[in-house]
Amino acid sequence: MPRKHPGPSLGMWPQERLSPLEMYQKGAEMTAVLESAARSFVEHPSYGTGWHRVCAVEDLEPAWGEAALIAGRQVALFRTVSGEVYAVAQEDPATGAHVMARGITGSRGPRPTLASPLHKEVYDLGTGECLGTPGLRLQTFGTRIVGGYIEVEL
Repeated sequence: MPRKHPGPSLGMWPQERLSPLEMYQKGAEMTAVLESAARSFVEHPSYGTGWHRVCAVEDLEPAWGEAALIAGRQVALFRTVSGEVYAVAQEDPATGAHVMARGITGSRGPRPTLASPLHKEVYDLGTGECLGTPGLRLQTFGTRIVGGYIEVEL
């Protein structure tokens, strides 16, 4: 009779036992999920309302997306190699999955673009227009940099 596999052992798959704080710290090394709900709402009377301070500009790596929870809404933030900052809905218009922060940044001529990580639809980061499928549109949000911090207008 064949022997059954004994299953994984600690010798085969070494695993660390981490506290919640250590898991958070390890996760922060891999990717930063920026939650502005834990940060203060920023309101400038001279600029109107609706602006939310999200993170420091240097928290975003160029050509890499990050997810942020802003006032209960999932937003994907991007900083281009040239230093421009964009904010779009985290929800993929084609599938409804919240994955856009993992999209691939690029450009079509002078237009900065984002390709969905699921079906590779390409969107203009500035306007949200889908360049390949008419009728699809990625929601975009206003961004600005104030004192070295990125603010998003919802």
